[in-house]
Amino acid sequence: MVTPLLEVQDLSIGFGSADSVVRGVSFQVMPGETLALVGESGSGKTITCRSVLRILPASAQIRSGSINFDCSGKVLDLRNLNERSMRSIRGNQISMIFQEPMRSLSPLHRLGDQVSEVLRLHRDMRPSEAKKTVLDTFERVGFPEPARVWRAYPFEMSGGMRQRAMIAMAMVAKPDLLIADEPTTALDVTTQAQVLGLIKDLQKETGMAVILVTHDLGVVANMAESVVVMNKGRVMERGPAPAVLGDPAHGYTKKLFAAAPIIPEVAAPARAEKHDDLILDLRNVSKTYTMRAGGWSKPMTVTACHEVNLELQRGKTLAVVGESGSGKTTCARIALGAEMPDPGGEVVFTPTKDAPPVKINAMSFTERVSFQRQAQMVFQDPYSSLSPRMRVQDALTEPMEIHNLGSRSDRREKAAEMLRWVGLDPSMLGRYPHAFSGGQRQRLSIARALTLDPVLLVCDEPTSALDVSVQEQILCLLEDIRDRVGLSYLFISHDLAVVARIADEVAVMRQGVVVEQAPPDTLFYNPRHPYTKALIAAQPEPDVSRPIDLGLVAKGAGKPSSWPDAFRFEGVAAPALTELEPGHKVRCHV
Repeated sequence: MVTPLLEVQDLSIGFGSADSVVRGVSFQVMPGETLALVGESGSGKTITCRSVLRILPASAQIRSGSINFDCSGKVLDLRNLNERSMRSIRGNQISMIFQEPMRSLSPLHRLGDQVSEVLRLHRDMRPSEAKKTVLDTFERVGFPEPARVWRAYPFEMSGGMRQRAMIAMAMVAKPDLLIADEPTTALDVTTQAQVLGLIKDLQKETGMAVILVTHDLGVVANMAESVVVMNKGRVMERGPAPAVLGDPAHGYTKKLFAAAPIIPEVAAPARAEKHDDLILDLRNVSKTYTMRAGGWSKPMTVTACHEVNLELQRGKTLAVVGESGSGKTTCARIALGAEMPDPGGEVVFTPTKDAPPVKINAMSFTERVSFQRQAQMVFQDPYSSLSPRMRVQDALTEPMEIHNLGSRSDRREKAAEMLRWVGLDPSMLGRYPHAFSGGQRQRLSIARALTLDPVLLVCDEPTSALDVSVQEQILCLLEDIRDRVGLSYLFISHDLAVVARIADEVAVMRQGVVVEQAPPDTLFYNPRHPYTKALIAAQPEPDVSRPIDLGLVAKGAGKPSSWPDAFRFEGVAAPALTELEPGHKVRCHV
């Protein structure tokens, strides 16, 4: 009989004198197996996994249960192991990919030094050998320029790029057990597909086992042999993945499946015709950055976006889709005036239909104050967008104080109302952000953005940190607000199922340029560009019989120079965006 690599029995975890937040959790992970821990945000998945590595918060206690790990044939009780022995296991036999890479990576050290540290500590490698191994791992997790990433600091990378570095750090030592806590949350679908393929390849090479913590049932269907469904600290259902995904027995599991967004099988009716009432107009927007270089090297010029033209109709949703580093967030920051476009580009904002248009890159101080009230942003990372030293009430009322809106009691009432809008209880106003789960923090960020009653909301991956049921609530909320008060959205996402649900127009970006643009009903049923086809193929579905086609993904997600002749280009010298049919533009040679 094969000994389990990890066996958790009757685990209960609590804080202080309160009731246990994890109660009686038991599961086994066999060598080489992938076990998926599935459940909503706050269900106890992450704290269960952290207990395995004994990296719980100081106030948490393991109240009962055992955690046994098979270390090279010797079964160790991780609960009672001394700290020195535990340090030799962390990052070596057991590695963890954390959900929030910005909090897990040191801002003071280059990425190459941080990742190679694992090899120097646990493998005693020489610096040159460690560097070669790390650069190879960087390439395997999808970095196009591993040498540049080696020299970069975390703040120089996008959210998805930081997550790739975190994945590289966890996998570089080839551990026996990899605990992946939402490892693909911040990744675009093509990189997600490649990273999932990479984890599978490493499992085949090394016999590594994986505990996959996720709320994405499509990822579970593509990766897991076994599934454990958790809710409110308890196990609701567990079993082989085909059985749990194919015929869920528990009502909670069925509810999760019902909330999972998918690209519809049949095209929806055509959306409303465009009209010329634009709230936001990006005209010929380009942005280049000069990156400093070490030693005597010349500074590098990086093009974040190139000649982007986007029009957002009033009361509509324009979605910008693409992989991490494609220039989506840069376009959003330029749209909000946080970055200036290169000379020749401009952004025009028209707050109401009859108001005079305002050039965002040439605003006066008064115009800027007015614009900042009318246009708000929901950020991708809820941890860094909320101050850890401010209570929720202060965080939500601060924008109103800055703009001198209402009395103190009015602001508090508005803050309480916003919490109800995003599905949280007003009694939470006195708490600090650290008391909330990742999904709850994202809801707080959305509530904060809505306190000023803006007319334009820029949403940068607003649902990427949310489990499927909360994501469904947030999308319903955003749609309801848009329809009720005529709000306009610039919606940035890598999740095509979310985009299919909420967008009126979709622009697909790749390496700084828009490669295809159309309404979702056209784009998803008649994609013309190889990269768009790759994005659709990479969307994981919660069906074990329909795995991701990694070949098609790799073909479209490869370098533009490898695409078919009609679409091929080098650098930013791309062919023009050509209208092939009414409302459907594709960047191709004609």
